[in-house]
Amino acid sequence: MGPWGFLILAGVFEVGFASCLKLSDGFSKLWPTVAFIALGAASFYCLTKAMGQIPVGTAYAIWTGIGALGTAMVGIAFFNDPASLARLGFLTLLVVSLVGLKLVS
Repeated sequence: MGPWGFLILAGVFEVGFASCLKLSDGFSKLWPTVAFIALGAASFYCLTKAMGQIPVGTAYAIWTGIGALGTAMVGIAFFNDPASLARLGFLTLLVVSLVGLKLVS
């Protein structure tokens, strides 16, 4: 897998560990806490692999962007987070920014 594949995978794992953080209820539930730790470790491992060839600023911005976008979508779909037109519009701007960073890198 190439560096961009590792970076996308790191972002997906970030969505997973952020979601498990919510489910862990302040680390009071065992299995969501274990999943949080495992997914966090996997995310950082993949991010480290990606940063071997992608500039650190670009890799970090895309990793956090994928995580923010994915976590917001999970929140809307599963945790009853608000899905206002303004919020969806700004999430769309985030997608445009992520694509733009990939195109100029």
